Amino acid sequence: MVATLTGSVSEAEQSTSDGDWATWQKDLVGSRYASAEHRINAHNVKNLKLKWAFVYPEIGAMSRSEPVVVGNTIYFGGPDGKFYARDANTGAAKWEFDLTSVNHGDRAVPWDGPAVSGGKVFFGDAGGYFYALDARTGALKWSTSIGEHPQAGVTSSPIVYEGRVYVGVSSLENLSGQDYPCCTFRGHLVSLDVNTGEVKWRYYTVPEPQQVGTWPSGAAKYEPSGVGVWSSPVIDPRTGTLYVGTGQNYTGSGGDFDTLLALDARTGGVRWKNQVTKADTWRAECTQPDPNGYCPGLADGTALDYDISATPNIFRVGDRMLVGVGQKSGVYHVFDARTGEVVWRRQLGVPQGNGGSGVQGIQWGSSYDGKRLYIASYHADPGSLFAVNPANGDVLWQTPHPADGCTTGGAAQNPGACYLAHGPAATSSPGLVWEGSNDGKLRAYDSATGSVLWTYDTIRTFTGVNGFEGVGSTINGTGGGAVVAHGMVYVQSGYLPAYVPDKRRVLLAFGI
Repeated sequence: MVATLTGSVSEAEQSTSDGDWATWQKDLVGSRYASAEHRINAHNVKNLKLKWAFVYPEIGAMSRSEPVVVGNTIYFGGPDGKFYARDANTGAAKWEFDLTSVNHGDRAVPWDGPAVSGGKVFFGDAGGYFYALDARTGALKWSTSIGEHPQAGVTSSPIVYEGRVYVGVSSLENLSGQDYPCCTFRGHLVSLDVNTGEVKWRYYTVPEPQQVGTWPSGAAKYEPSGVGVWSSPVIDPRTGTLYVGTGQNYTGSGGDFDTLLALDARTGGVRWKNQVTKADTWRAECTQPDPNGYCPGLADGTALDYDISATPNIFRVGDRMLVGVGQKSGVYHVFDARTGEVVWRRQLGVPQGNGGSGVQGIQWGSSYDGKRLYIASYHADPGSLFAVNPANGDVLWQTPHPADGCTTGGAAQNPGACYLAHGPAATSSPGLVWEGSNDGKLRAYDSATGSVLWTYDTIRTFTGVNGFEGVGSTINGTGGGAVVAHGMVYVQSGYLPAYVPDKRRVLLAFGI
C-alpha cells in the first residue's frame, strides 16, 4: 500500500505562506512564533472552542508527531504507523500513507513532526527510516534508512533549506538491559537531497565505539557511544550555518556530548561547537538501586542525562546575531552565533542528577516573538513558564504551573501519575504563549504578564471525525507543542503517563 487517496490537496495549497506552520520549528530560525495570526488574541482567546477531534485507531499508543499546517491541510503522523493529510478546518480526510509499505519493522511509527516544502512532506520514523511524500496525493517520492544501527530512530524533526533536508538520528539503545552488549550506537546529523534522498553528508557526534572488555553479565562492553541528536536543527540563512544540540554518552566519555554544534549547512564542516557539560554518561541501569558496575557515573556524579534535547532559537540583539538553547539541566544558554562565545546563561529549571527520563530542566524547545524568549521548565517543583529578556537573560515574568493541575479535570482520576511539569516546546502568537502540561491541560498565557487566560482539559472522551472514540492524556514530548495557524490551534494529547491506558489517543483542533 502506498497511499489511500480520499480527497485532494491543490497545488496552490502546497506553497507556504506566513500564516502556515510548515515545519516543527515554524521557520528556519526556530522561532515557534505564529507572527501572522490575527484571529486569536489575548482578548478573545477565552472564546476558543473545540472544532474537531481526530482519534487514532490503535488503542493505548503514544501520539507524538506534532502536526504542520499548509493552507487548509494539516499533516501529521499517528501511533498506528500511518501518516495523514486532513482538512485543517474540518478534519475531513484527504489522504493517508501506510509506513509499513516501506519499513516492515515494528517501529514504523512517526515520532517526529513533518516539514512541508516544495510540494513534498518529509518525516522520519522510530525505526530510522526517512520519507518524502507528494504533498498533494500522499504518493511516496522516496524513502531511505538513515539510522545505520538496528536501534536507531528519528525524533528530530526535519528542516528544509536550499534543496537539502536536514534531520538528526537518535536511539533507545541505552535502554537495552544488562545482558545487552552496550553500546555501539553513534548519534549523527544527516543532510539529504530533497529530490532523491541521496545522503550529501553525515556528521557523527561520537567516534566509532571500540570493545573495552565486558560488563558484569559477560556482555561485550563498547566505548564511547551514544550522543544522539534528539532535537531539531535550525539554520541561519544569512550565513548558511546549521545549529543543533546533542545528547549524552551511553558509555565511556567522548565526542560532542551535550554540545551545541554550528555546522556549515552545505558541507557539514564544523564552524564552532560549545560543550556545556564536562561529563555526562547515562544509561537506563543508572536508575536501578544497585547497578552493579553498569553505571560508573554514579560514583563520580556524572550520570546526569543532561541532554540538549531542545531546539535552538536564532535571534538578533542590536547588531549581534545570537543563538540560544535550553538544556535538561534547566539552563538556557546563549552564544554568539558567529563565534560560539557565551553571551549569557540563566538557570531556570531545578536540575536533578541522574535524571533518567529527563525529569528536569528544559525539554523540547522555546519560542521567540521578537520581544521575549518564552521558556518552559519541566519537572522543576513545579515546572514554570518564563518570559526572558533576550539581551541578558533577565526574567521578565515567571508563572509557576497552576497548583490545581493534578487535582482538577481528568488528571485527578490518577493523581499518583500526575506532576506539575511542562514537557512540550513553548509556542507563541501575537499577545499569547501556548504551553501544554503533564496534567493533560493546554493553556494560553498573556505574553505581556504571564497570566493564564484559557485552559482546556484534554483528559476527557472525544468522538473523532473518523468515527472512533478516544481520551486524551499527557501533553508532552515531540508531539506536544501547540501549532497555531490560520485562526486555529492544534495539539496532540496522548503521551506518558497514560491516565486511561486502554483508550485511543487524540489530535485536537480549536478555533474561535
